Amino acid sequence: MKHSLIKAASAATIFLALGAGSAQAAYPERAITLVVPTAAGGGNDVLARVVGQKVGELLGQTVIVVNKPGAQGAIASDYVARQPADGYTLMLGYIGTHGINPAMQKLNYDPVKDFTPIGMVADSPTIMVVNTQLPIQDVASLVKYGHEHPDALSFASAGPGTAPAVAGELFNQATGTQMLDVPYKGSAPALTDTLAGTTQVMFPSLFSVYPHLKSGMIKAIAVAGATRTEALPNLPTLAEAGVPGVEVPQWYAIFAPAKADAAVVATLNKALNQALADPSVKTKIAEQGAEVRSSSPAELGAFVQSEAVRWKQLASKQKLAAR
Repeated sequence: MKHSLIKAASAATIFLALGAGSAQAAYPERAITLVVPTAAGGGNDVLARVVGQKVGELLGQTVIVVNKPGAQGAIASDYVARQPADGYTLMLGYIGTHGINPAMQKLNYDPVKDFTPIGMVADSPTIMVVNTQLPIQDVASLVKYGHEHPDALSFASAGPGTAPAVAGELFNQATGTQMLDVPYKGSAPALTDTLAGTTQVMFPSLFSVYPHLKSGMIKAIAVAGATRTEALPNLPTLAEAGVPGVEVPQWYAIFAPAKADAAVVATLNKALNQALADPSVKTKIAEQGAEVRSSSPAELGAFVQSEAVRWKQLASKQKLAAR
């Protein structure tokens, strides 16, 4: 009887082990949710849907994009950080959620400790744009206009702690202009009002504004980055236009909650990088003004750590803070 019980227990152990291995190997067994921390219709949302659809095809499951805007990405970030680390809830993080915003205020999540990096997705430069009704041709004329009409200019942002807001504040500090920051719940509504002339200036990612630039509905006057962009090779950087120190390159990446299983992370990273290598995905992203950028989870993790340090130092030096 004793030997029979031992054999039965051993068989049960083997069965459970095989079952666990099969369950793990079967990931994903159901739909995956990809949380976007900004409003629908913006660059982040478009990017998530393009990449999510292809990743879903590769994994054989639907990737459902869910928008959770608000608090400059903190609402979505905090939500994802508290979800089970099973690979079924992911987040499209970006420079605001994992770089700028945590450096400017105390949040309920840590951009490094509370997330598992999956992989980079894309880069897109920050572009300084103006409403076409303004008598502005370049950066110099904008600065002159701003000094002569100190209460006439406002810049739309996706809220304090976001790249458009920080770029605008750094520009004000560097030029002595007093453009008013008008915050929105994401780049899409901010851009809508800039196109309409409700606000006059904006610092969106090229990914967000590229279609409107091509149609002539808005005017680009500079790149808020260290180098020019291939998409607009004749557009000078702000430094070239006489305004150094305003460099806010935007990036996008996929994260899972902390302590996600290594096998699940590897599966997701492989599918993500395969999706980014797909010519149709590359074309769709390039057509919007962004450039594919893939990575390993470790490379993304190291990058986020470096961004956290960089933005804390800059926030302290320039006295940047969420308002």
